[in-house]
Amino acid sequence: MSYYDVLIVGAGHAGAQAAISLRQLGFEGSVGMIGDEKDPPYERPPLSKEYFAGDKSFDRILIRPAAFWDERKVDMLLGKRVKGVDPEGKFVTVGEEEIGYGKLIWCTGGSPRMLTCNGADAHNVHAVRRRDDVDAMMAKIDSITHVTIIGGGYIGLEAAAVLSKFGKKVVLLEALDRVLARVAGEELSRFYEAEHRAHGVDLRTGARMDCIEVHEGPNGNRATAVLMADGERIETDMVIVGIGIVPETGPLIAAGAAGGNGVDVDEYCRTSLPDIYAVGDCASHANRFAGGAQMRVESVQNANDQAKTAVSHILGKEEPYDAVPWFWSNQYDLKLQTVGLSTGFDQTVLRGDPANRSFSVVYLKGGKVIALDCVNAVKDYVQGRAHVLSGAALDVAQLADASVPLKEVGLA
Repeated sequence: MSYYDVLIVGAGHAGAQAAISLRQLGFEGSVGMIGDEKDPPYERPPLSKEYFAGDKSFDRILIRPAAFWDERKVDMLLGKRVKGVDPEGKFVTVGEEEIGYGKLIWCTGGSPRMLTCNGADAHNVHAVRRRDDVDAMMAKIDSITHVTIIGGGYIGLEAAAVLSKFGKKVVLLEALDRVLARVAGEELSRFYEAEHRAHGVDLRTGARMDCIEVHEGPNGNRATAVLMADGERIETDMVIVGIGIVPETGPLIAAGAAGGNGVDVDEYCRTSLPDIYAVGDCASHANRFAGGAQMRVESVQNANDQAKTAVSHILGKEEPYDAVPWFWSNQYDLKLQTVGLSTGFDQTVLRGDPANRSFSVVYLKGGKVIALDCVNAVKDYVQGRAHVLSGAALDVAQLADASVPLKEVGLA
């Protein structure tokens, strides 16, 4: 049985940061990283943006050059998938192989939530989660005209923006009454709906699909249309599904780890199993920026910061995770930057005019700023962070006055 002092399962942002932090902080023990893709760790956000658009090559989205991992003596066990965890014997099972560990950091993220209707398994129905997903779409892009996107979250909207740039005829279907409904207020949703429609996207909310019509060919089933619940038939050459992820926690839960929507971790990213940590998209934690609610946060920031917390604890430093969440999205010439979590907001304040394509939405709860969505408004994003951290109640009239810098807004 091979053995590592620290074994990292997952080779995405969280796994990469865990290995980097171990070496940066002077850890000299053996480190192994298991990843189920053939590639070393790379950035995920560009997959639906710059990489899909062809603006960045794969080499430019690598988190570190391939040689970095050898230089830091991090064994990369790529193209492998953990199918079992034995917390008592302290080993994981990969195929027929058992790999022992001293400490285990689980960084597996999630798999795309796929459709379950008829036709969902057609070869031209795609998700956007891995390099291979996007490569498969890029290989077909010149031979297609019509694309149907299922889901009006960030992945769906970003993909729509790229496809619109390519001159494709895009239909975007969102089942809820507005896009971004789970993560943003109505002001931001309506702004992005208008932007996409102005760029020629046939964006539909409250859209209920029934199934995917397929045609049998030499390469298997091919989606030819999306059939709607009302009987409408939307012809398509490709379907992209962006309806969220399912956390990859099966082996840990089977081994007895506490969890439901993800695996539960404490403030040091420890699971309920001894010497096993979990970080990133798959880890459910109590987040003070959401009023202490137990939740998973799907972001690069969360993956990196939780990895640092877990490594610090492994190395004997108790530094609880307490990082302010932040996110971003690029669509067309719009840069959206979000700080904080708007979960449970009871009031919004609009700063600036969306018609000018530079504005911010400030989210309040009980009079206190809990989050900001900033569109082409970098100063608001930078200065608003302090208000999210302070939790102070601010003067709403000044908040709404875009001529008053956020750092100068007084208390209520």
